[in-house]
Amino acid sequence: AYNELSLHFLAKMGILVVTDIDRPEVDFICRTLGCTPVAHPDQMSADKLGSAERVADVLMEGGSTKVVKFTGVKNPGKTMTVLMRGSNEFVLGEAERSLHDAQCVVRSLVKKRALIAGGGAGETQTFLKLQEYARELTGMDAYCFQAFADALEVISYTLAENAGMKPIEVVTELRKQHAEGIVGAGINVKKGKVSDMYELNVVQPLLVSTSAIQLATETVCMIMKIDDLVVVQ
Repeated sequence: AYNELSLHFLAKMGILVVTDIDRPEVDFICRTLGCTPVAHPDQMSADKLGSAERVADVLMEGGSTKVVKFTGVKNPGKTMTVLMRGSNEFVLGEAERSLHDAQCVVRSLVKKRALIAGGGAGETQTFLKLQEYARELTGMDAYCFQAFADALEVISYTLAENAGMKPIEVVTELRKQHAEGIVGAGINVKKGKVSDMYELNVVQPLLVSTSAIQLATETVCMIMKIDDLVVVQ
């Protein structure tokens, strides 16, 4: 906490105070500057401080916004700041979401270095394999595997439906091409047909698909354990 009097005396001592920092940004700033957050002055010590050659309040090029710029940080952390500009909040929001999606793709590839064909190709291939395995089973196991396979086919159906295509025809063509051994066959949204996603270089991280299937399976298992509902008004 601070007040005008404390800022006055700190300014006379030549100490710059950066105010109005959001709490989520504190951890990022500390990792960047190599310092440790301190909640009380009594906890202040030299090992918790960061070091920089220069700290200045500078004006951004081509604009009227001022930012605090640190240069010559002694022990910089492995962080990076991306500066985005836009004509309005909507453009900035879209740019931020696009950047976040790209970072998530890189993160997925770092955690599991594997890519699969996009456009519903992976889900269709998994559907056919599960359906084939379900035919070899009997009883309740066969029904479970078939239901799991049918759930995966809904992904391709929904993708075709959202693209304005005829979902039944698209799913049928997907089945046909995968049965013929074209494992990369997926929905080409731009041309409105089924194409080989590997030839079009349309791929996605394997971790995205496996995580989605795992979370969906865990959700279904949790719902199936519910015996009764208590309605509260």
